[in-house]
Amino acid sequence: MTPLFSLDGKTALVTGGNQGLGKAFALGLAQAGARVAISGRREEANLSAAAEARKAGFDLVAITADITDDSQISAMTDQAMSAFDGRIDILVNNAGVCYHADAFDVTDQQWAEVFDLNVRALWKTSLAVGAGMRDRRSGSIINIGSMSGIIVNRPQWQPAYNASKAAVHHLTKSLAVEWAPYGIRVNAVAPGYVKTDMAPVDRPEFQRYWVEDCPQQRFALPEEIAPSVVFLASDAASFITGSILVADGGYTAV
Repeated sequence: MTPLFSLDGKTALVTGGNQGLGKAFALGLAQAGARVAISGRREEANLSAAAEARKAGFDLVAITADITDDSQISAMTDQAMSAFDGRIDILVNNAGVCYHADAFDVTDQQWAEVFDLNVRALWKTSLAVGAGMRDRRSGSIINIGSMSGIIVNRPQWQPAYNASKAAVHHLTKSLAVEWAPYGIRVNAVAPGYVKTDMAPVDRPEFQRYWVEDCPQQRFALPEEIAPSVVFLASDAASFITGSILVADGGYTAV
């Protein structure tokens, strides 16, 4: 079974790969044998993540790009393709943003920013990278959704984020069905509460809802979600497409 999970000889691009979940995904893919590029808006953070990976024995290609800009998506794709001998086998659409506010307080700008990065940029990046996958008749795209696309988080309200992740889930299914004839698999991972800079899961005021309501009675670390991404990227998931893999400690099952 082991060779099925190996990513030896594969190449991967992880957007938002300089921190949190994205960094864990990049390292997980590298540990499985893939050559990995990460992208992010902040050059310093990209270089820091690459330096951290280098200490662990992995060379990441760091690409600075704002994927809400179509021209920068094209440049990012070209840079990754150039680094990887003209092909990207695996795309992890991880970059995202969230605003916490009551619905009546969400501004038009906040709503637009959430959908611009979480949905439109994911869509445009999938098209840019997916074109090469279509030509080669193979590829795996993993979109990072959220259990927030399935349930409503409380007590910290985030309506724009929740709606955007529900859109990511259905876009995942749409592309999976349309692109199956090209040999491209498209799946999503929907994490539950994970300790990152973006999610203050260990704050006492959230304990009642975020930890005690979870059947496993805890939150996850980014390294616990990374294996799901590696699995979906690998040949072990060759007959899996259009799926939303929920990794939430049982939260949405209650």
